[in-house]
Amino acid sequence: MIGAAVTFGIQDGLSRFLAEGYGPISVITIRYWFFLLFVLAFSATRPGGLKHVAGTTRPWLQTLRALLLVSQICTALYGFTIVGLVGFQVIFASYPLIIAALSVPFLGERVGWRRWLAITAGFGGVALALDPRGSPFGPQMIIPLLGAIQFAGYAILTRIASRTDSAETSFFWTGMVGAIAMSLIAPLAWTPPHGTDWLWMLLLCLFGTAAHFMMIKALDKAEASVLQPFSYFGIATSATIGFVVFDDPVTQAMLTGAAIIIAAGLFTFWRERVRSKQEESVAGTASE
Repeated sequence: MIGAAVTFGIQDGLSRFLAEGYGPISVITIRYWFFLLFVLAFSATRPGGLKHVAGTTRPWLQTLRALLLVSQICTALYGFTIVGLVGFQVIFASYPLIIAALSVPFLGERVGWRRWLAITAGFGGVALALDPRGSPFGPQMIIPLLGAIQFAGYAILTRIASRTDSAETSFFWTGMVGAIAMSLIAPLAWTPPHGTDWLWMLLLCLFGTAAHFMMIKALDKAEASVLQPFSYFGIATSATIGFVVFDDPVTQAMLTGAAIIIAAGLFTFWRERVRSKQEESVAGTASE
């Protein structure tokens, strides 16, 4: 999972580099075309083949969650070019807190006072990182917050879909719907890469494929709730690339806010694990 997270972070850096020259739409479209090829090849190797993996009883839900992810990726890549990787990732790190908050009305989960306190502290970190009085970014810092909300919505819909569909099925619909959606809007802003930039594009696609493959293998070995905290390695990698390679500005408020956001996110993950173990213990005792 650490390997997947770091590779996704490198993918962010490559995406920004290419998007600054060709625009987000072209880069994301090519990424999704390549991703779809990987999804089709992977699905064909699963038990029952492509037909079995593609089967779902909730096609509209799968379509909606896939479209939400596409929109989030577009927001992210646009945000990379506007506020930089550091500025984007600092605010985007709040998405686990948004997921925890949304899990109450949409999933019917119970969030105790400790996690609500962590969520509140995390959003305080967001406000600090935005730093409206001293930030060099201004109102455009709302872009990464929008991206975090979109990704949280995608995660909530994915949890709902997991009640009836396998992870392989959701993976298939993510690639298929995303590729179709990007193909439909690509003509509006299509700028094909030229020269050696095709090599960078190929490298971007390979990194994305490798990251997804490592993530799938990780999920085969452990539960998502165990692996999720390691996704912060990807955020840290992306922000580091932004600072070192693209010379993104960093303020003390951003660093302090990021520390609060990440600490709050890790605490909510830990409390969720504790609560899950308690529920399993109670269920086991009742069955005995």
